[in-house]
Amino acid sequence: MTNSEVNEIFDGFNNLNCLIIGDVMVDAYIWGNVNRISPEAPVPVFEAKKRENRLGGAANVALNIQALGATPILCGIIGNDVKGKVFNEVLENQHLSTEGIIQSDERLTTCKTRIISSSHHMLRVDEEVLEPISELDSKDLINRVKNIISTKKIDVVIFEDYDKGLLNANNIQAIVHLLNEQKIPSCVDPKKDNFQNYQGTTLFKPNFKEFTSGLKEDIKKGDIKSLMEHAEKFSESNNIENVMVTLSEHGVMLYNPKIQSHIPAEIRNISDVSGAGDTVISTAALAFSQGVRGKELVTLSNLAGGLVCEEVGVVPINKERLKKEFLKRT
Repeated sequence: MTNSEVNEIFDGFNNLNCLIIGDVMVDAYIWGNVNRISPEAPVPVFEAKKRENRLGGAANVALNIQALGATPILCGIIGNDVKGKVFNEVLENQHLSTEGIIQSDERLTTCKTRIISSSHHMLRVDEEVLEPISELDSKDLINRVKNIISTKKIDVVIFEDYDKGLLNANNIQAIVHLLNEQKIPSCVDPKKDNFQNYQGTTLFKPNFKEFTSGLKEDIKKGDIKSLMEHAEKFSESNNIENVMVTLSEHGVMLYNPKIQSHIPAEIRNISDVSGAGDTVISTAALAFSQGVRGKELVTLSNLAGGLVCEEVGVVPINKERLKKEFLKRT
């Protein structure tokens, strides 16, 4: 791939619209200090100094898509509650549309609150409902997706599944059918519950743990030959042409009937792996929709995931830095 081709791909990201369907949440942070023990019980007293609300889950994928220059459209569900209001406010502050967001009286807005003292993560408090969404809300999701893809140019769709109840076998297959009718490529970042429900999608990207547990197979992480064989079987049985598996210290592998590729991990100063999977699927989806395949697709996705791991906390990818790093390898 020439430098001009790389520049053309990255410039082309600016013209893409990406629909993200998945479990959205608020990532809340409280920073402060611990200087004493409570007189009420033998526990530390945390003195809160600063609070911040960020977009999490599938919404973090939207931030990565936005950082790469494309336009994200987010579909998910929140509660009709205080955290739901916070989510919509942060979404609008990031200049992201709320048109695909369902607000339900039957749900809590998923919120993960992290309590941090002197850079030490002390505690995380999760507020969430994990039961599947109602049939009515599921139909609403399908209709919103149908309306969006019929009224807007959608270049690629990402299913960002966190097992929080939004996605199920019925609405996944209904949406995949709509996408395949319109010849819109679909990329999947799966979790355990729906692992076997994404038949007919275009690119399937689990990490190693998700892949082996989803297949119920005991595979050694470094055994690329065995991983490729299992990816081939999974690809054939689920009509999924591309299976990309992230392998942490062993890099990334891609199975396609025509091209099989494995890129070893790069040596990096890892600070925080949080959000790396979101960055990988975002980069892979946009690159795939631009015609990037095989070794180049794996290399670019691997680079993106590695770069965000050098940052502390969940942060979107830096487009210019990613392009610079990719140009060195082409």
